[in-house]
Amino acid sequence: MIQEEEFEQRIGYRFRDRNLLRQALTHSSYANERHKSRLANNERLEFLGDAVLELTASEFLYKKYPKYPEGELTRLRASMVCEPTLAFCTRELSLGRYLLLGKGEDQTGGRQRDSVLSDALEAVIGAIYLDGGFASAKEFIDRHVLNDIEHKQLFFDSKTILQEVVQGKHEGEVSYELLKESGPDHDKKYLVEVLVGERRLGRGEGRTKKGAEQEAAYQALLKLKPEETQ
Repeated sequence: MIQEEEFEQRIGYRFRDRNLLRQALTHSSYANERHKSRLANNERLEFLGDAVLELTASEFLYKKYPKYPEGELTRLRASMVCEPTLAFCTRELSLGRYLLLGKGEDQTGGRQRDSVLSDALEAVIGAIYLDGGFASAKEFIDRHVLNDIEHKQLFFDSKTILQEVVQGKHEGEVSYELLKESGPDHDKKYLVEVLVGERRLGRGEGRTKKGAEQEAAYQALLKLKPEETQ
């Protein structure tokens, strides 16, 4: 299929067994709608990929931060492989557009939902592991999850980092203002703006208030970073 070939080009890996790729991209809603087996969706691959990702991230952090104690490594790993961060990692891959979703899931924004995207990313890791072994899966993770880790840390720790930056400059209190709430209960969207004192620094949109606040804090940090070097 053209879409599968296109996705392989995006991720930089060509499958020997395309069925594994297809399963990794198959959400349970799609399998259920077509009365497929419970094992036809990507949940088992997600289970496997989660373990491969955790091991790879643990090794990466162990080597990168030789002076960090166990507790700090655990905290950092948890923030790196959490749902919002993995969903953030899928942006450059446009993973959502390649997913096989049921009509209902698709119509309610499943292609942009963090939980769906993060699960699918772990399923792709699991599929690569089965198809090409640990080295291939590790290479994918290094390229698409652990790359540019300092920049990604701005995202997955954005609220904490913003608070620390502001406190260091004594610029005022960090606060988050809900600008808009839209959509039905099953598909809410929140628009949030972050303020430092009276200064409006960034906006974020998400399917939860926490997610929108995180995105807003991230945008604020991107704006503040150049100012720090001036």
